[in-house]
Amino acid sequence: MVDHAAILSSPVPLYAVLVSLLAVPLILASSNRPNLREFWTVLAAVVKFALVLVLLPGAIAGMSTEIRIIEIAPGIDLTLRADPLGVFFALVASGLWILTSLYSIGYVRGLNEHKQTRYFASFAVCLSATIGIAFAANLLSFVLFYEILTIATYPLVIHKETPAAISAGRKYLVYTLTAGVLLIAATAWTYAMAGSVEFVAGGLLRNVDADARSLSLLFALFLAGVGVKAAIMPLHSWLPTAMAAPTPVSALLHAVAVVKSGVFGVVRLVGFVFGPDLLQNLGLDTYLTSLAGVTIIVASMLALSEDNLKRRLAYSTIGHLSYIVLGVSLLSPAGFTGALFHIASHATMKITLFFCAGAIYVASHREYISELDGIGKSMPWTMAAFTIAAIGLAGIPPMNGFVSKWYLGIGALESHQITMLVVLLVSGLLNVAYFFPIVQRAYFREPREPHAHGEASAFMVVPLVVTAVLSTLFGLMPNLFLHLFDLAVMVSTSVLKGHSL
Repeated sequence: MVDHAAILSSPVPLYAVLVSLLAVPLILASSNRPNLREFWTVLAAVVKFALVLVLLPGAIAGMSTEIRIIEIAPGIDLTLRADPLGVFFALVASGLWILTSLYSIGYVRGLNEHKQTRYFASFAVCLSATIGIAFAANLLSFVLFYEILTIATYPLVIHKETPAAISAGRKYLVYTLTAGVLLIAATAWTYAMAGSVEFVAGGLLRNVDADARSLSLLFALFLAGVGVKAAIMPLHSWLPTAMAAPTPVSALLHAVAVVKSGVFGVVRLVGFVFGPDLLQNLGLDTYLTSLAGVTIIVASMLALSEDNLKRRLAYSTIGHLSYIVLGVSLLSPAGFTGALFHIASHATMKITLFFCAGAIYVASHREYISELDGIGKSMPWTMAAFTIAAIGLAGIPPMNGFVSKWYLGIGALESHQITMLVVLLVSGLLNVAYFFPIVQRAYFREPREPHAHGEASAFMVVPLVVTAVLSTLFGLMPNLFLHLFDLAVMVSTSVLKGHSL
């Protein structure tokens, strides 16, 4: 079922997963030496990114790099495989993690946060789990790392240990652990049907002899399992609630790991478990497209009513995640490519916005949009970065958000889904409606009271400027540095090979 001639055997994927896990005891042992503790944090992030880069040439050549760790039963083993899709996701996650690590140092020091060692240790485990998800060769490996990510994120969600944070953490666990149970059930059912749980481009289940009702129910189980982290409505409400967490954790949730793992799971489900032909034959592509379209519009409308900056960003994330779901469900080359590229585009833009929100909070202790009048004068670098990311999320060139939305629009036309093209256009206007008033307040209104502060520390400002610059560069040159666009096209081609619209 897998072209083993195109698979290289190497322990590098395992090393990429383990490196930040190995940093955890060093972080814990350095609890009384903050500089050393943070050195281990940044070093692990850099080494992990370097290891993922080692896998990039093979991925660009269409090769996968694999290591089988243990065989549990015939057809079921714990295997890591760095295929082009996995390398794409791992590049985005590990690259942005370096900047998140630096930003976190400025954030926790700026607010003199408690339990900083637990914070950095949990972050390291989350990154290992995320790379494990990226490199999972089968459903078993995917579920294992998916659940590790759930557990490792919980201490970060409740980090402030306020009643609101504890409540948010409880809600997060209820949603995500329930989703995990559904994923386990779906994986077991898939093995019973197919005798395998291995990801296959074009669909593991495409040639399985099973009735349509059973396959549709199986799809519903899978979609509920990954749909929680992907924040598909009505499974989304944990995400705005989780904004009680520190801002770097919000960046983790929204841009790098948790919700991106959810939409990555949707990509695996559509392209590598069911496949486009089976999905279309069952009519499930139409269902998924409709669900994504409703989520995009409703989330954007809800964002308009939020005065809390992080909650507005949270509803924006819910909408943009469903851009990715919409793109893969269109089952067209441009749509699938646009969806994958939007994983990277949204990551750089949304992490910029959350970095900016955190910098504003650390410097001024302001959390509400109505409090931001004139703040562009006292925090010019921060608000310039915010403006760039807002322009990009609205789909305005030359930011990378324009590139991904352009291909999503073409994908809607390829699939003759004019309604979904309208959804994309309307959502772009709604993005303008809920982002640009923030920019207008920052630059064109006089502050209600003088701002007695300047920018946050360089640990925070430099990362947000870098991510804003990356959002622009990847808009102008989508293949710059990492060949992300080529990888997206390659994955789209392998999944849709032989599929006719």
